[in-house]
Amino acid sequence: MNMIRNNVQLVGILGQNPEIKNFDSGKKVANFSIACNETHTDAEGKKIETTQWFRATAWEGLATIAEKYMVKGKQVAISGKLVNKNWTDKDGKACNATEILVSDILLMGGKKD
Repeated sequence: MNMIRNNVQLVGILGQNPEIKNFDSGKKVANFSIACNETHTDAEGKKIETTQWFRATAWEGLATIAEKYMVKGKQVAISGKLVNKNWTDKDGKACNATEILVSDILLMGGKKD
């Protein structure tokens, strides 16, 4: 049996400039969102476009690439794995989110700097 892996690849448009954080340890992280559009035709022949938003996190060298080259509106391709994050908010409510931990970034064009 082949090993099944947690692997995701997306091509989309950056929703905003990456949010960069530098830590005292010297590590750097970039957080950003990607919009992926899909178009389908409904039963009446009308084209419908839907947008799915995905949160992504890139560390170290990939965070530096994101900081230097990624801007809102630019088309990018990313690959990585899905990670689930759990936390408790300030009101004591349990929260969770699924994000992409980025392992590769391909800058594809789109909006000019």
